[in-house]
Amino acid sequence: FEPDAAHLFFQLVSRRYERGAMLVTSNRAVGEWGSVFGDAVVATAILDRLLHHSHVVTIRGDSYRLREKRRSGLLQKAAAVPQPTPV
Repeated sequence: FEPDAAHLFFQLVSRRYERGAMLVTSNRAVGEWGSVFGDAVVATAILDRLLHHSHVVTIRGDSYRLREKRRSGLLQKAAAVPQPTPV
């Protein structure tokens, strides 16, 4: 994200905060949002508002598109990447 885009997204989230539902999807873990937005402070403020009163759904595994490409032979399956063990 460019800095202006990150701040605009923050403004959007702030205006919607505790006023109604929001649905946000991402292919990045929340721990990576500081680098995604280019500003850890803005990312923390966004996450604070998004995660307060939230229900987080984590979907693991290959995407449907990748799975279909593998089935059609357009993509070779990558070696399994070990997942960290939750503490």
